[in-house]
Amino acid sequence: MLRHRLLRLWLLPAVYVLAMAAIAFWPVPVDSAAGPQLTATLAWLHAHGIPRFVNYQFVEFAANIIFFIPLGFFLGFGLHRFWLACVLGLVASSVIELGQLLFLPNRYATITDVVANTLGTFLGAVIWLAVKRFRQRPLPPSDHADLR
Repeated sequence: MLRHRLLRLWLLPAVYVLAMAAIAFWPVPVDSAAGPQLTATLAWLHAHGIPRFVNYQFVEFAANIIFFIPLGFFLGFGLHRFWLACVLGLVASSVIELGQLLFLPNRYATITDVVANTLGTFLGAVIWLAVKRFRQRPLPPSDHADLR
């Protein structure tokens, strides 16, 4: 019974990390097919009042942050160490970017991606920490406890 609970507990993080590795080491940029649609969508948004700083680089930076939030949450949950989760997110991002630089000529390794990915890991770990603290706080006494 415990073995099945542990397997279920780690199944989602394992699948996420595998998907993350597949996306990170895909031979071509994963957004290459979406480029024209993203450009058109941004042009439409700009025409309807969205500020010009919301451009491709902004969207890519935000996407990298969002992409790493689950990793930070899973690392925090699994390791129960906030800063260790953040450091491992930095290491994972650095390994990904180094791998892209050395082995994937059609990918672009940047320090900006490392910053965004690490920020995403940090935010995920913050979410884990908030959930942990929320679950640990004592429940307030109920005014209706004696009305049974």
